Amino acid sequence: MREREFWQLLEEEFGRTYGRSLAHDQRLTKLGNMTVVEALDAGEEPRVVWNVLCDQMDVPDAERWGKDHAAPPLPVDFR
Repeated sequence: MREREFWQLLEEEFGRTYGRSLAHDQRLTKLGNMTVVEALDAGEEPRVVWNVLCDQMDVPDAERWGKDHAAPPLPVDFR
Protein backbone atom coordinates (compact mmCIF):
# COMPACT_ATOMS: atom_id res chain seq x y z
CA MET A 1 0.00 0.00 0.00
CA ARG A 2 1.28 3.43 -0.87
CA GLU A 3 0.67 6.41 1.37
CA ARG A 4 -1.60 7.92 -1.29
CA GLU A 5 -3.82 4.82 -1.05
CA PHE A 6 -3.83 5.13 2.73
CA TRP A 7 -5.25 8.66 2.53
CA GLN A 8 -7.85 7.57 -0.03
CA LEU A 9 -9.03 4.76 2.24
CA LEU A 10 -9.06 7.03 5.27
CA GLU A 11 -11.31 9.50 3.48
CA GLU A 12 -13.54 6.75 2.09
CA GLU A 13 -14.00 5.04 5.46
CA PHE A 14 -14.23 8.05 7.78
CA GLY A 15 -14.99 11.01 5.52
CA ARG A 16 -12.61 13.82 4.66
CA THR A 17 -13.03 15.99 7.75
CA TYR A 18 -13.29 13.27 10.40
CA GLY A 19 -10.56 11.19 8.76
CA ARG A 20 -8.09 14.08 8.77
CA SER A 21 -9.00 14.84 12.37
CA LEU A 22 -8.34 11.21 13.34
CA ALA A 23 -5.00 11.30 11.53
CA HIS A 24 -3.83 14.27 13.58
CA ASP A 25 -5.48 13.55 16.94
CA GLN A 26 -6.03 9.81 17.46
CA ARG A 27 -3.16 8.18 19.36
CA LEU A 28 -2.34 4.64 18.22
CA THR A 29 -1.44 2.62 21.30
CA LYS A 30 0.07 -0.26 19.28
CA LEU A 31 2.41 2.19 17.55
CA GLY A 32 4.00 3.81 20.56
CA ASN A 33 1.11 6.21 21.14
CA MET A 34 1.94 8.09 17.92
CA THR A 35 -0.73 9.70 15.77
CA VAL A 36 -1.29 8.46 12.23
CA VAL A 37 0.67 11.41 10.84
CA GLU A 38 3.54 10.83 13.28
CA ALA A 39 3.66 7.10 12.49
CA LEU A 40 3.76 7.69 8.74
CA ASP A 41 6.40 10.42 9.15
CA ALA A 42 8.45 7.98 11.26
CA GLY A 43 8.48 5.53 8.35
CA GLU A 44 5.89 3.04 9.53
CA GLU A 45 4.33 1.07 6.67
CA PRO A 46 0.98 2.66 5.64
CA ARG A 47 -0.78 -0.73 5.65
CA VAL A 48 0.36 -1.32 9.24
CA VAL A 49 -0.86 2.13 10.31
CA TRP A 50 -4.15 1.49 8.51
CA ASN A 51 -4.71 -1.86 10.21
CA VAL A 52 -3.82 -0.48 13.64
CA LEU A 53 -6.16 2.48 13.16
CA CYS A 54 -8.97 0.20 11.93
CA ASP A 55 -8.46 -2.17 14.87
CA GLN A 56 -8.58 0.71 17.30
CA MET A 57 -11.68 2.21 15.65
CA ASP A 58 -13.43 -1.21 15.45
CA VAL A 59 -13.68 -1.18 11.64
CA PRO A 60 -14.63 -4.72 10.52
CA ASP A 61 -12.23 -6.48 8.16
CA ALA A 62 -14.87 -6.55 5.42
CA GLU A 63 -15.09 -2.75 5.43
CA ARG A 64 -11.38 -1.85 5.64
CA TRP A 65 -10.45 -1.90 1.98
CA GLY A 66 -13.23 0.10 0.39
CA LYS A 67 -14.93 -0.51 -2.90
CA ASP A 68 -12.00 -0.56 -5.31
CA HIS A 69 -9.10 -1.67 -3.14
CA ALA A 70 -7.59 -5.07 -2.54
CA ALA A 71 -6.19 -5.83 0.90
CA PRO A 72 -2.40 -5.79 0.71
CA PRO A 73 -0.55 -8.45 2.65
CA LEU A 74 0.73 -7.47 6.08
CA PRO A 75 4.48 -7.59 6.72
CA VAL A 76 5.78 -10.65 8.51
CA ASP A 77 6.73 -8.63 11.59
CA PHE A 78 3.26 -7.07 12.06
CA ARG A 79 2.70 -6.39 15.73
